[in-house]
This record gives sequence, C-alpha cells and structure tokens, in this order.
Amino acid sequence: MSLWSLLNTPVWGPGSVLLILVLLLRLSVQVWHKLYLWDLQCCSTDLTGKIAVVTGANSGIGKAVSQELARRGARVILACRSRVRGQRALAEIQAASKSNRLLLGEVDLSSMNSIRSFAQWLLQEYHEIHLLVNNAAVCGALQRAGSARVVNVSSFRQAHGYIDEEHLIGAGRPLTFNQNYDCSKLLLASFTGKLAQRLQGTGVTVNSVDPGVVYTKIMRHFSWPYHFLFWLLSFFFKVGSGGWGRALLLSALYSSSSPVSLQDSKQGAIPVLYLCLAKELDGISGKHFNSSCVITLPPEAARDCHVAQSLWNTSVRLTNLDKVD
Repeated sequence: MSLWSLLNTPVWGPGSVLLILVLLLRLSVQVWHKLYLWDLQCCSTDLTGKIAVVTGANSGIGKAVSQELARRGARVILACRSRVRGQRALAEIQAASKSNRLLLGEVDLSSMNSIRSFAQWLLQEYHEIHLLVNNAAVCGALQRAGSARVVNVSSFRQAHGYIDEEHLIGAGRPLTFNQNYDCSKLLLASFTGKLAQRLQGTGVTVNSVDPGVVYTKIMRHFSWPYHFLFWLLSFFFKVGSGGWGRALLLSALYSSSSPVSLQDSKQGAIPVLYLCLAKELDGISGKHFNSSCVITLPPEAARDCHVAQSLWNTSVRLTNLDKVD
C-alpha cells in the first residue's frame, strides 16, 4: 500500500491528522520549555534558617511556592484567610515537603484590621523575615534581615488596566469583573517600583512577576464549557510557567500581545520561585519579569513617577500608615 493510500484510509481522516498536529505542537513547546526556561531543579539555593511569608498559601501557586520553599529548609508562614483550608494545606505541604517548619497565620487581606493584627503577631514572633511573597505589610522586619526579597505576583493583564485614584476609595467609574483585575494589577506594578525606590540601600529588593495563565481551583466557579475550553486550549500554549488569577481566559487570549501560558499550579509557581531563589537576582530591584523569567517593562502608566508618588501618598493616608511610628 502506498503512503498516499495509507493517508487516505478512514483512520487518517481530518480529525486524526489534526490530533497528531496538536500533539506534535505540544511536544515542541515542552521541548522549548525544557531548553530555554529557568530550571528549578538546577537551582541550589538553600533556605535553611530563613523565614518566608506566603499569602494565599492554601491553594494554587501560593501552595506550590510554599511547598518548594519548605522543601529547601525555610520556615514558611502560610498566610491564609480560612483556618480550615489553611490547616488542610499545611498538612498536605508538610507531607509533600517532609518539613515540620510550617506555621499557619490567619489574615484577611480585604481587612486592614486583620492585616495589622497579622503583621503585629508576625513581628512579635519573628525578628527577621527574609522572603515575602505578595505581602509588603511587614517591610520593617524585612529590613532587619539585612538581605530580603519581596515578590509581587502580577499578571500580563496589567497592560489592559488604567489608573484612577478614585477606585482606591470605592468611587470613580464602575469597573467590570475584568477591569477590577486589570486595574489592580497595574496599581501593583506602580507600587512595586515605588516600594523598590523607597527601599534602596536597605538590602531589601522588590520585584513583580507575571506567572502566565494557569488552571487552578478558581475554575470550579465556571461552567463545564469553560472547563472544556481550558482543556482544549492547553494543547496550543506552552506548558511551563504560569499563574492567571481572575481574568477571563478568552479576553486574555484574544486581547493580549504577550505570550500566554496555560498550565497547572506547580508549573505556574516556577516564575515566582525564580524571583524567590535565583542567586543572579541578588540586588536586582524594581523590575518586572514575564512568565519566561525575563525582565520586561511594565506598562507606561506604571512607570510614571508622579503617578506612583500620588498613589503612594493616597495609600498611606487611606491605611493610616502616616499615623504609625
């Protein structure tokens, strides 16, 4: 039987050919990831004796990051809103990392009272904090550590946000679900740059990272067609370094000029862990990294120093930090 005849048999219909092409594409992307992205397994950073705080550590990227930090010897404080979910995550991380240096801290990041209570407890328990993932409320303890890192988990969706200080007080033009996410990530980028500037010379570095697009437990809130869409699209996008958050997938895919990743929480934690662990980032501050662990420029609005100073002043006033010694 000739090759042409073989390809024209029913088993080699359009559907079969498409499936093979999809599988080959996925394989090529995985090979690219192995060859060109930062390899977590090749990083020898030991965190024994270090104190790390990870917010949202009971699931998704936060949980995966906490597990890796614990595996490397750090004492990890899991900052979670729910005690029940936090305790469950702690037990799972403990079993996976073989570490007994995990501690649960309750904090509701939507409540300033809860944040202050958590920060006060943290400062009483630990004189130094060496690594803070997505929570900058305890920078005083970070400065005492002499050398520390703050890692803000951002998103490529920040490019679609805009800055309006009225939103900080619950006013301004109403925002849609997507806009809330996009604008908050843009504000985070501005905050990262300003905090890095203020911490110059202290030994504390502050950087942000876009993990990409990740399939996490947030998908349980969506209907089965969305689940199917995520599964289908996972064959077309690189697997390796991502974390999404709350932006809707279709909007993200078709309106973003950046590379988009779709993967699970462990893969999505890789860019975040790069900022936590990579020795070559010692002293690097005020930068934004994409999901391929490469420094990129944040949106222009986030680089406006006058806007950043105004946002900083407003945030300080709204949180009453100007009244704190």
